[in-house]
Amino acid sequence: MLQMKLCGDLVLRTVCAPVSDITPELLSTLDEMVEMMHAQNGVGLAAPQIGMLSRFLVMMDPDSETVYRMINPRILSFSSTTCTLEEGCLSVVGNDGLPVFANVTRPDSVVVEWTDERGDKKTAQMSGLPARIVQHETDHLDGKLFIDYLSPLRREMVMRKVKKRK
Repeated sequence: MLQMKLCGDLVLRTVCAPVSDITPELLSTLDEMVEMMHAQNGVGLAAPQIGMLSRFLVMMDPDSETVYRMINPRILSFSSTTCTLEEGCLSVVGNDGLPVFANVTRPDSVVVEWTDERGDKKTAQMSGLPARIVQHETDHLDGKLFIDYLSPLRREMVMRKVKKRK
């Protein structure tokens, strides 16, 4: 059974290695991650959040409920226009066990490429929430958290809520 890594765990701050082979174990892990994401009412989950330092993630478009299983995702381009929205993370939780939220500014749209679970190369232009989710999840693969985008004061306010839980 997969276990969620929480803010403070060094695995969340480590850059992940590319996936070289799509194995039955990887496919099983992706399926378990989708189940975990749904069970925790999340819209995305990246490998480091379950303690694996490989470049793969799962995410869901909340509007269409399409689930993506992305292996070696890479954002090719970012729009110049940005949007500020509230963002949270299943690995950044408060003393109530729920994600802590803060406003984060990100590009409105992105072009992303990845390999799907069948080994096929995919490319998609995403905007709105799917663009935000894929940026958030690919950040995890590079050892970044959404709190890294906050001002020092705002980050400290978020971390006070997180530290209460420890």
